[in-house]
Amino acid sequence: MGLKGIKYAAKVDLEKPAAEQACLHNRWHPDIPSVTTITPGEPVKIECIDWTGGQIGNNDSANDVRDVDLTRVHYLTGPFDISGAEPGDVLLVEIQDVQPLEEQPWGFTGVFAKENGGGFLDELYPAPAKAIWDFEGIHCSSRHIPGVRFAGLIHPGILGCAPSQEVLETWNRREGELVAANTEVGREVAKLPEPVNVHAGSADKEMKERVGREGARTIPGRPEHGGNCDIKNLSRGSKVYLPVHVKGAKFSVGDLHFSQGDGEISFCGAIEMAGVITLKFSVIKNGLAELAMKSPIYIPGPVEPQFGPGRYIYFEGFSVDENGKQHYMDTTVAYRQTTLRCFEYLKRFGYNDYQIYLLLSCAPVQGHIAGVVDIPNACTTMGLPIDIFDFDILPSAPVQKRDMGSCAFASN
Repeated sequence: MGLKGIKYAAKVDLEKPAAEQACLHNRWHPDIPSVTTITPGEPVKIECIDWTGGQIGNNDSANDVRDVDLTRVHYLTGPFDISGAEPGDVLLVEIQDVQPLEEQPWGFTGVFAKENGGGFLDELYPAPAKAIWDFEGIHCSSRHIPGVRFAGLIHPGILGCAPSQEVLETWNRREGELVAANTEVGREVAKLPEPVNVHAGSADKEMKERVGREGARTIPGRPEHGGNCDIKNLSRGSKVYLPVHVKGAKFSVGDLHFSQGDGEISFCGAIEMAGVITLKFSVIKNGLAELAMKSPIYIPGPVEPQFGPGRYIYFEGFSVDENGKQHYMDTTVAYRQTTLRCFEYLKRFGYNDYQIYLLLSCAPVQGHIAGVVDIPNACTTMGLPIDIFDFDILPSAPVQKRDMGSCAFASN
């Protein structure tokens, strides 16, 4: 079947508010009405809006990042019934293609304020900031981070099947217990069900109110179904195996990314975009038992930006924080330190901290856990591709500090 012959399972309207589009929803709940039924083996195209529902503009101000309404985000396209899928099955999703929408050939990367979710380094870099990325075929570049150009590994940040009522209650219980146990930490540790700005597709008023009371927020990924896992290698040619908990599977997808680094270290750190994804589905009967699955499995596709041997600089970090405090085998602390080592290195060339924060969030950096056995220090690494820069960043190169301009900031 030629690409032009692939039918659309859903289309979005970039000029219409997300909450008025029946093919979108922003909660996980088993009773959100399905958009349509898809036949296994038949490829379909599904359009998606960006995760903020169009709240971020192509401009040189981060006021929109500062003022974003996080009750109106993570609009997913779906859910879709897959013929023949039953609880206990596994849904095999083949990602055949992902592309930006032709009418919006740009994306954005943001550092959100701490009270809006922040990011991996929000205590060190609390100011809202933004970079706009222009798409040029498979490549992208940004007026806000000059000197950089790279190929995107385009992928969905979110894909998953609807929870059953039992699974949904499990999520709400354990996340509620986490919130109750962490009232003194000074920040949100989980997003619990919230009726404000809930969107449940074509649900009637009574069902929408129920989804608002019970529906799980789409912010985190969860072991029972995947969801918002932000795995950069789920790109073209990938195969994803998802647990099925309800009749028809009720599959949804969204939060498309043009590119992302391992960890997506800033909140809204990928290159977020509106786009279209081409998928093909298969149903593996009794797959949960046959594959001994308790969480999703994926096989990455053959498409990935290629950098030759020796074309990365790797930075190391350990579980000793920036204040010199020793932590026991803490990979989160270690990866923070890994990231900060890269900050220090790149600042020598003229980039400011926020440009680096945005860049390391969305460029194809390679994050790895190097060691978790040598007490007390876990060791992590970050590989920075040398060839995304149009100047030499090798340690052997002379350092020339350049005028790198600035990313977009919010006005005072």
